[in-house]
Amino acid sequence: MDITSSPNVRRAVREVENKCGKVDILVNNAGWDRAAPFIELTEELWDRVIAINLRGPITVTRAVLDGMISRNYGKIVNIASDAGRVGSSGESVYSACKGGIIAFTKTLARELIRYNILVNCVCPGPTDTPFLDDMSKDNPKLVEALQRAIPMRRLGNPEEVAVAVAFLASDEASYITGQTLSVSGGLTMA
Repeated sequence: MDITSSPNVRRAVREVENKCGKVDILVNNAGWDRAAPFIELTEELWDRVIAINLRGPITVTRAVLDGMISRNYGKIVNIASDAGRVGSSGESVYSACKGGIIAFTKTLARELIRYNILVNCVCPGPTDTPFLDDMSKDNPKLVEALQRAIPMRRLGNPEEVAVAVAFLASDEASYITGQTLSVSGGLTMA
């Protein structure tokens, strides 16, 4: 679905509910960026980054909340980024959006706990994905620099992020809400 379009999101949620049943777990994991110094970014690029990385998860969350509230149950896991916790050169607007997702997570956790809806956040660090491959095309030494900066001396892999998300969405995490978990090989530590 196009998470930048509220009508599209509402339609997609209705289709999922009609075909698959109620939505008890939401993972907001869409993201996009184009790395460049802030002074080189255009307002059009700001708008696109904000629409995908901040407004999109807010829109999708709102589209599933009424059902979760009526059932008095739900789990929401937002994917932010360590860029939202500590900043990231060349990712100013993206970092701002991901910081916003962290704050959104904490606020929703406080507001929605009365409905037995748990809301948490996973912040991947540098992860071996097509997104990182694309970013490193213009800077071939980026991956090497990241690996040197990570205490584990390697990039993460998507499966390692998925395990953290699955845990937070599971019944094993029934006493966890409002938390931000970095999956970063020690690059960031709380």
